[in-house]
Amino acid sequence: MSNPNITHSKSSNNQFSWGIGFFFMLFAVGLLLSTYSRLISIYWLTGIALGYILQRSRFCFTAAFRDPFLTGSTAITRAVLISLGAMTIGFAGIKFFFETSGLPIPGQEYIQAIGLSTVVGGILFGIGMVVASGCASGMLMRIGEGYQIQIITIIFFFIGSMLGNFHLEWWNQNFVLISEGIFLPDVFGWLGALGVQLAVIAGLYFLAVKWEEKHDD
Repeated sequence: MSNPNITHSKSSNNQFSWGIGFFFMLFAVGLLLSTYSRLISIYWLTGIALGYILQRSRFCFTAAFRDPFLTGSTAITRAVLISLGAMTIGFAGIKFFFETSGLPIPGQEYIQAIGLSTVVGGILFGIGMVVASGCASGMLMRIGEGYQIQIITIIFFFIGSMLGNFHLEWWNQNFVLISEGIFLPDVFGWLGALGVQLAVIAGLYFLAVKWEEKHDD
């Protein structure tokens, strides 16, 4: 009669060996890509690293919005807020450096009009990612884990994105509220904009903590 502990140990060793081999294969592909373009190789290795972190941490924006209502847990919600706070400081520093250096501020082309499309799109995307049990990053992570249903989800994710992009101009022509968008440093200054955004994130973090405490009682 076989010992289940020995069987499990052999399975774990095989997985580790396959994992090491696969890692070196991916690294070799990254080196090969660097001969064509360093930027592409950086994207390749960064994507692999982020995928590993997402898979091991189970980090998911869907869970951040869903879990507080389903289970009362806000652990992932708070993790998302902390990451947003860290990124806010990092991106503010990068943009400020470019402006003070007299260089074009990166990312300004992503400041878009604000209107009803923002609200409708956000609601539809929120419903869709909860029903599909995954946001964009979560779907890619689960496809890598072998969840075949997520392949269907990501196909319709692409279709929905293309339809939204096709109709965006119509929404901006008929339901726009602020045609040029808002760049907070233009309104509050750099320190003020940073303070406002961090204050909003801190307020949401406080509410998340109180929400979990309420459901733990």
